This record gives sequence, C-alpha cells and structure tokens, in this order.
Amino acid sequence: MKVLCPVIFGGIRFNTALSPTILNTIINSAVQTRDGLHATQIHAQIVVNNYASLPFILNNLISLYCKRGGIDQALLLFSTADVDAKNVVTWTSLISHFSHAHKPYKALELFRLMKRTGGWVSPNQFTFSAVLPACSETLIIAHGEQMHSLVCKQGYENDIFVGSALVDMYAKCGDMGKAMRVFDEMPERNLVSWNAIIVGFTQNKLYDQAVRVFSSVLEEKSISPDQVSFSSALSACANLGSLHFGRQIHGIVIKHGLIDLSYVKNSLMDMYSKCTSFEDAVKLFRTTEHRDVVTWNVLAMGWAQNDLYEETCSHFWAMRREGICPDEASFSTVLHASANLATLDQGALVHDQIIKSGFIGNLCIASSLITMYAKCGSLVDAFRVFNEIDGPNVVCWTAIIAACQQHGNGDHVIELFGQMLADGVQPDYITLICVLSACSHTGRLNEGLGYFNSMRNAYGMEPGSEHYACVVDMLGRAGRLDEAKSFIESMPIAPDPSVWGALLGACRNYKNLELGKEVAEKLFQIEPGNPGNYVLLSNLYTCCGMLKEANEVRRLMGVYRVRKEPGCSWIDVKNKTYVFTVHDKSHPQTDEIYKKLVELAELVKKKGYVAETQFAVNDKEEFKEQSLWYHSEKLTLAFGLLTLPANAPIRIKKNLRTCGDCHTVMKFASKIFNREIIVRDTNRFHRFADGFCSCRDYW
Repeated sequence: MKVLCPVIFGGIRFNTALSPTILNTIINSAVQTRDGLHATQIHAQIVVNNYASLPFILNNLISLYCKRGGIDQALLLFSTADVDAKNVVTWTSLISHFSHAHKPYKALELFRLMKRTGGWVSPNQFTFSAVLPACSETLIIAHGEQMHSLVCKQGYENDIFVGSALVDMYAKCGDMGKAMRVFDEMPERNLVSWNAIIVGFTQNKLYDQAVRVFSSVLEEKSISPDQVSFSSALSACANLGSLHFGRQIHGIVIKHGLIDLSYVKNSLMDMYSKCTSFEDAVKLFRTTEHRDVVTWNVLAMGWAQNDLYEETCSHFWAMRREGICPDEASFSTVLHASANLATLDQGALVHDQIIKSGFIGNLCIASSLITMYAKCGSLVDAFRVFNEIDGPNVVCWTAIIAACQQHGNGDHVIELFGQMLADGVQPDYITLICVLSACSHTGRLNEGLGYFNSMRNAYGMEPGSEHYACVVDMLGRAGRLDEAKSFIESMPIAPDPSVWGALLGACRNYKNLELGKEVAEKLFQIEPGNPGNYVLLSNLYTCCGMLKEANEVRRLMGVYRVRKEPGCSWIDVKNKTYVFTVHDKSHPQTDEIYKKLVELAELVKKKGYVAETQFAVNDKEEFKEQSLWYHSEKLTLAFGLLTLPANAPIRIKKNLRTCGDCHTVMKFASKIFNREIIVRDTNRFHRFADGFCSCRDYW
C-alpha cells in the first residue's frame, strides 16, 4: 500500500502517492544539490513506501549519501539492504566512492566481499576501473598485480578504461616497466591512457621518457592533448631544464587555445622559473587576470629558487594585500626566504599570519617555522614552536635537531635524537646527517662512528656522500688523517667534493702539507671553479710558513679566473639592514665605528688578546695585525655596539666562514661588554656569552 505523505522538495509539494519513478527523479535532483536534509527525507519516504528492495532506488540513494559526504551512512544502508537489491552497479558504486574518499583498504575489502558472494555478483569492467585506483593508493604493488590477474581472468584486459587504470596503478606504485608494457599492449588508447603514462613518467622522475611520450601524443591525429598533458610535459621540461622544448610547448598551448587555463599557465610559469628564464615567468604572472593562490605560489617559489629572497617576502605581502588567503606552500616559501635572509622580524610577522590563518597545527609549516627561527638565531623561539606541536613527525624532529646542530648544541642533538627514537619516530637521511655533523663538531668520534655503522642495520639506510663526509670530518678533527684517507679509499661510492673538502680542511688544521697538496689536486680536478679549495691550500701553505707558495696559489686563481666571493657581514637595526665589507668606509658613521674599533682593540689586549696574523693572508707582515681589525664582522660588531640597546643581543650574519681571530675577539667582547653576540657564518651559529662560544672553539 502506498502511503500518502506530503513532501516538499525544491519548492514543490507532493500530496499524491510517490511512485518509484517520482522518488528516483527526486533523488537525482537531490544529488545535484547535495542536500543532506532532503537525503534523510527521501530515505524515509523510500522506507515508508517499501521501495528499498528496488536496485535502482538503492543505488541512487547510496550515491546521494556518498556525494553529500555521508559515506558511512551509505555503507550502513548497503549493509542492511536485501541481498537481491544489491547488483553489480550497487557494489561498484560503493567501491568507487570509497576509492574517491581515499579509503583504499575499505574499497578493497568491499571488492573481496563482492567476490565472496559465490558468483551471485561478478565484477565487470567498471568495477575493475573503480577498484584499481584503490590499489594505486595503497602503494602496495602486490594488490595491483592480483587485480591485474583477475582482470585477465575475467577477460577485460582489452577494455580501454581498465587498461588506463592499470597503467595508472603501476605508475603510482613505481613500476614504469609494467605500466609501459600494459600501455603497449592496449589495442586502443584514448587521451586518458596517454595522460596516465605521461604523468607516470613525470611522477617517477623519468622526465626524458615523459617528453618523448608527449611528443608521440602530438603525432596522434585522433588525440588532442589537454591541460593534464601539457602540465605534465611542462613539469618534465622544468625538471630537465629544457627551455627550448618548453617554449615549443608554450606555442602549442596557444595554438590549442588553452593558454587562459590557470592549470596550464601555472605550469608554464613554473617551467620558465626553473629553466633560468624567470623574466618570462614574471611576464606571464603580470598578464594573468584571475590569479589564484597557486599562481602566486608558483611565482613566489620562482623568486626563492633564484635566491631573490627579499622579492619573495615582498611578493607574499602583495598577495595578502590582494586578498588571497595563503596556503601551506605560501607560508613554507616565505618562511624559507625569511630564514635565508635571517630576518627575525620578518619571520615573526609571518608567524603571526600563520596563527591568524589557522595553519599553526600544520606540521609542514611548523617545521619551516622551526628552521626559520633557528636560522635567524633564535633557538629559544625554535624550541617554543617545537614544544607546541602535537605529535611531531620526522620532519619536525629533524628541523629541531638541525637547529641545535647549527647552534653548536651537540649534547642537545644527541638528547633529542634519543627522544625521537623513544617516541617511535624513525630517522631519515637528513636526520642522520645532522646527528653525525653534531658528533663531528663536538669531538664525539666513537659515538659518531657508532651511529654511522648502525645506519644499515638499525635504520635500513644506505649512507650517502654527506654521511661519509661527516665521518671523514670526525676523523680529521681528531687528527687521524691517514685513517680518514683510508676510509675514503674504502668507500663503496665515489667520494664527492664534500668528502675530499673535509679532509683538506683537516690537513690545514694539522698542517699536513704533503697530504693536503694531494687532496687539493683531486679537488682542483673535480671542481676547478671552486675558490674555496684554492683558499684552503693557500692557508695551509701560510700556516706552514711557505708564503711564496701561498701567493703562487692565489696567483693561479687569477690565471684560471677563479674568484673568491668577497667577504661581507650584515646586521639589522630598526628594520634596516646594514652591510659591511673589509676595510669598509662607506657608512655615514664610519668615524665613530673606527673609534669604537680602537677602543675595542685596547680593551681586548688588556684581557690578553694576541693577534692571530695567519688570518691576514693578503697583507705584508708589518700590516697584518692592523688589517685584522678591519674584517667585516669586527666592523659590524662595532656598529652593533654603537647602535643597539645595551641589553639587546647583537646578531651578525656573514657570507663566509668566520676567521679564528674574529672568533677570539668576539669572545673577549662578550665578556667585556656583558653582551650576547650571535654570529651566523656559512657553517653554523656561534653564540658568544661571558667570554665563551657555544662551539667550544671546536668548529
């Protein structure tokens, strides 16, 4: 008996009995509006009218619940429905919705239950197309291989949709060999098939193959590439640095009339940014009328990738003024820029925006905040961010461990590493570099070797060149140079410049001229344009009293046109950055700065300072001590003492490694003026307080 019950839907009142056809029409309309209230009302009418056993009604109601976000309600409805009402469409629909909802294991479990119906319901090509994305998402290739066997057994291997899903599954599981085999054996291919293989090659970093397949698509008369094809090909060009082919794709995009699609234009901007044609990326950005957050992010990353960090920060604030809400990528990029500029005030302002935008719980952003504060010299703030994280992942742990390592807190590095392991978080490649580096810079030779030797057994990780370089550095700092050389010769991988550079630095420290010359020759062959290697060898000769040979090395730098980067230091005072170079006299307060230097020199000498003239390698002997006082970091220190409040820390940044004489003066100055002095050079942070440095003079 049909029940007369008035129903209002879409402004229309139904007073008559609702037939299955009318209810089905109402369901289809509700699917379009995704109205949860109507879904409940319709379900009630279906139950009242006893239509729940009708397959087409059941299928559409399940779809309605899923599309309005009630996938659990859909599963409950499915579980309580009559067996006769559930056909292959019902099963396939629910499997598909669980796949799209990123619940792959539930989708696979439903497929298994479907197979257990004893042949009552058999999967068809649409079922396989629905369940294969779930196999992709598990990233367990065995799931996909078993499904592939069932596909062949059921005779659907030649279906174009199933074939495309198989290609996508193998690609996402990282087996491009099998993906290409399926693709080659497909009797018919559509654009989805071609896109699956292009995207697969790009995602697996096989960029040459991605470009080749895209070129084949262009030759297919029956296929016209879409925004997915173009964006994937442009991504491959970006990673290959193939500007020429990227420009050709740009022309084809215009020819196909897709240039106004934001997805394609963003990919073009990214390609130009990564292919050293950033001006073209900027032009595209300026000609884009409707810029979404991705468009802004692509250009921000371009500024950052080109080391234009001030522009990156300015770009972020321009985006905010345009009313664009930043996302994870926006915040991570601007924090990266702030970290490289070491602008604490800028980073703190971004932190404020993160809190206001509700992203403070995002682990990726939290790790970027830790790194920013650490690189800006505020380890206290870095720890404050870390301690507020609920359930830090390996990236967050690595960020705080790296922060401590950069600030010379080796003991804290080891302590944090132990806590991370106790929390069940496995270290990654970078974590162990930080731990080994901390051991190296704190003289923990045996402990460091123990961590290195446990990499394979304890963490299932093959050491990389950075890990080997840390071990060489550890042995070199301990004076075991021959052992360090033997270690390099026994490495299973070819030693890179960082490995040989660590040994050359140790040779300089221990004045081992014979081995130092041998290592330097290797470095000159590997990276002939690196001035640091020439400087290290020249310094080694100087330390050994061989000034003629040291000058000859520097003369060779001129012959080979190898230029050492000019040293400079900078400091932020009242939101303005002041930069100093050696012997700098360009500042308006030059006279005051040099008077302060004279005062500082007198004070430190009274405390026992003796000039370390080996660090004044470009001057005649009688002028060496005087020249040392005009190093950029000493000029910056004098300016900081003149301009910053008496209790404020003095934060100095330097583009090269700080010299030993400046390091000594900073220690004396911190004691004399009762000031905290923080110096960030290319290697690490030095925190000077009460006459001591955080590195313990071991850097």
